[in-house]
Amino acid sequence: MFDVASSEVIILGVVALLVIPPKDLPKAMRTAGYWIGRVRGVATQFRSGFDSMLREAELHEMEKKWAAENERIMREHPPTPVQMLPSADSAASAAEEDAAPHTVEQPVLLPPHGGPAGPAQPAAADTPPAGPASPASRAVQS
Repeated sequence: MFDVASSEVIILGVVALLVIPPKDLPKAMRTAGYWIGRVRGVATQFRSGFDSMLREAELHEMEKKWAAENERIMREHPPTPVQMLPSADSAASAAEEDAAPHTVEQPVLLPPHGGPAGPAQPAAADTPPAGPASPASRAVQS
């Protein structure tokens, strides 16, 4: 931004020696350094604010372009409803399941003493079923 060459700094130093007395020169240099730092800080802050505004404007413009492109694509290719059709693999596995005999696995119960597990024992045959008895079941019981 401000490009200062070394020859310009030397000329400024010579002019400062001629204008400012040597005993006040350190104080003048400190003051000049303070103000140069303040100017640089303001310039940096201005530049970062300007850059962020530029990025936001570009981002807003890109969002508009993306929305327009998305709208164009959706017009050209409208969404179609998805239908779940059985695939060849699922049809073959369903046919195998229908052909296979249905078996019910017996639950495995552990005995109370912690011995080897075995199939669960079925309930006694003489216990009546829960619920009201049907006429057919009354005939079997008598």
